[in-house]
Amino acid sequence: MAGQAEGFGRHAIGGLHGNVYHVTTLGGTHDRSSIYNDGPGSLRDGCRQQEPLWIVFDVSGTLRLASGLRVSSYKTIDGRGQRIVLSGKGLLLRECEHVILCNLEVEGGRGHDADAVQIKPGSRHVWVDRCGLRDFADGLLDVTCGSTDVTVSRCRFWAHDKAVLIGASSAHVGDRRIRVTIHHCFFDGTRQRQPRVRFARVHLYNNYTRNWGIYTVCASVESQIISQSNIYEAGDKKRVFTHMPEQAADKDRSCSGRIRSEGDMFLNGAQEYTGNDDAETAEDSPWDFEVRVCYQPCSVQPASMALKELLECRTGWQPVPLPEDVS
Repeated sequence: MAGQAEGFGRHAIGGLHGNVYHVTTLGGTHDRSSIYNDGPGSLRDGCRQQEPLWIVFDVSGTLRLASGLRVSSYKTIDGRGQRIVLSGKGLLLRECEHVILCNLEVEGGRGHDADAVQIKPGSRHVWVDRCGLRDFADGLLDVTCGSTDVTVSRCRFWAHDKAVLIGASSAHVGDRRIRVTIHHCFFDGTRQRQPRVRFARVHLYNNYTRNWGIYTVCASVESQIISQSNIYEAGDKKRVFTHMPEQAADKDRSCSGRIRSEGDMFLNGAQEYTGNDDAETAEDSPWDFEVRVCYQPCSVQPASMALKELLECRTGWQPVPLPEDVS
């Protein structure tokens, strides 16, 4: 798996050069350590260790987190071969690098600032692959506060309002360094933020978004987004792209971002307008983001009904075995 990511997170190696760590317990209610899921053989114990680890699961089931699960650098959390559901709180990738999350379900998060996957601050080289994210108090996946070089692939987002936030606010000008790739993901009825972007450079390709509630992709302050060979299928709301002008903390006037659509498919009356809603300042933000010179190759397929059907059934958690060379 390590080294197989595409896009900006392609250099993520996770725990490639470390030992295999086996999660043997999902915790219980018998003592304090099991309530907080931090005893020997627990996922939390593996995630806190400082050496590289490839974390696999000997058990299936729901891991109910009383607090966010912080993941340290050079970790792979590999849910293949089991069905692991994290609930209550989410995964925290803070000031870390080279992290891979694979084949997990994260759902039912509650409480203040509860995101299913939170990548901040200053994290880099992250790959989130084949995860199912739903029903959290805040967002499903955030990349903010200077985190960068992230790829999100083959994930399913559903049963939620705010799906993906890239760039925290107009005050965080350090988010100009953020680079994110999202590909082969399924946004199924999420209302907004597929994604919402501030400052960052974002490549979206071969994703399927249907029945959104407000908009799909939002370009805010100085962001630059390429939407390539995606499928947008409208429900009641038809507008696909939107722009939200904001004023960067180090600028004297507001501007929005830019979206370029290439080969996208628009279904059921979806409106593909990508023009800048803030035309007065559009020329002050020159287009300097070309995906083709950022990374090669990437497996962009033409948008098609066959791709739509594939993404409906082959995103999120999948019953795939753990390879023998990992276990």
